[in-house]
Amino acid sequence: MTDAPITQNIPLTPQKRWRAYWVCVAVAALTILDLSKVNVALPSIEKSFGASSTELQLIVSGYVLAFGLTLVPAGRFGDIRSRKAFFIVGLTLFTLASVACALAPTSTFLLVARLVQGVAAGIQMPQVLGLIQQLFPGAERAKAFGLFGAMIGIATAVGPTLGGLLIAIGGEADGWRLIFWINLPLGVAALALAIWLLPKTRERSSRSVTIDPVGILLFGVTILALMWPFLLTTGAPTDDPARWWLLLVFVLGATAFIAWETRYAAGGRDPLIPLVLFRISSFRNGSALIAVYFAALPSAFLLTTLYLQQGLDLAPVFAGMVSIGFALTSALSSWRGGTLVSRYGRALVVWGLVGVLLGAGLLVAAAILTPPDLTPWFMAGAMLVAGTGGGFVVSPNQTLTLHDIPVRQGGLAGSVGQLGQRIGTAIGTAIALSLFYSTIYREKGSGESDITLYHHAYAYGMLSVALFIAVAFAIAVLDLGSRRRRGKTPTDDAA
Repeated sequence: MTDAPITQNIPLTPQKRWRAYWVCVAVAALTILDLSKVNVALPSIEKSFGASSTELQLIVSGYVLAFGLTLVPAGRFGDIRSRKAFFIVGLTLFTLASVACALAPTSTFLLVARLVQGVAAGIQMPQVLGLIQQLFPGAERAKAFGLFGAMIGIATAVGPTLGGLLIAIGGEADGWRLIFWINLPLGVAALALAIWLLPKTRERSSRSVTIDPVGILLFGVTILALMWPFLLTTGAPTDDPARWWLLLVFVLGATAFIAWETRYAAGGRDPLIPLVLFRISSFRNGSALIAVYFAALPSAFLLTTLYLQQGLDLAPVFAGMVSIGFALTSALSSWRGGTLVSRYGRALVVWGLVGVLLGAGLLVAAAILTPPDLTPWFMAGAMLVAGTGGGFVVSPNQTLTLHDIPVRQGGLAGSVGQLGQRIGTAIGTAIALSLFYSTIYREKGSGESDITLYHHAYAYGMLSVALFIAVAFAIAVLDLGSRRRRGKTPTDDAA
């Protein structure tokens, strides 16, 4: 890697820093929206193209896969070149790919455009995290990450509602195209603001920049082999069991990647992922926690939407609106969490996970114990509880995870955390959907009423959500204990 000089704190006035910050956060929210709002569009896309279930699955999962594969290399390139330049490249490509999705004449064309869109998202997201870490020092950074977490929480929860609303406006046949068209004006506006407001983050270096091509290749094979079997898991009897052999390729690829990166670093060169980052306990524990947490959260949204649409025949727009409460309360608690993390540290995340677990339990209780016409209202109440807890997880954990990371590696470290989230989402969603649909396939024709069948399917799917939250809770408790044994106080985290 280059020895390019870097300004540790970008010399901007507070007003200019926050303007640049809001451009970054808005683009991050736009990126995350496309992870969730397309889910509710699948029935509309199926009607428009007569797409197969595999094609529909890939239209969603292909975006996630391309996103995940691009994150780490893009984070590395942004760190050694220019975060602003890569941000603009990613945003431009994302906007153009969205237009291609909106104009897609066939499902195959749409799938390819979604892959390009995922690559673009993977280019721009690491630059957002690197810029935030570089723009703000100390306690101000915690506040910035708190607001960042609030916006991401809103985008995650509002995605299904926005998707359902756009489909209702555009009609069943072509309403899904509006989901992509809306990215055009938003993308163009964000692009103009990015060119105008984002600061320069790199100076030219007189020394050459070295890239780790073998590391990039091994990394790509490893991540592809890990995510692919889960991304193609639907829970249907037609799922090909041979796909699980790819996990053996993952193990071999991961072993080769670690060996190569270790050797590459020992030769005095800078690897794609400096494995020494994982010796930093705050980074290691925080990255693991958020990966497991994101195996639970998107799965809970997806299962709830499926239950409301398929089990209760609720329209997509109304099914999506159930999660609005999560968006509102998580936004508030994320913002508050950004200020409280300096006082309570990891303990704040622990109690946040308790709130999320309680909310998940209330969602299942609402589905099973309440009359169908009242179920959406009770679920919306449960989302308020889960959102309050969720806001105390994401933004404080982001602050704690990156606290000990050098600013010059902020983009890379942030992209590793984002990769963990994408992998967690792929694995968690696959497990939850498998439990949901396998229960339906297994119990269909058993004499149970349809509503009882969906009660069982939702409960089994949400069981995986609860288990993932419990694992995240265990990691948070272990990290809290480790910090206390080292005598590390919450104030140290905000220093």
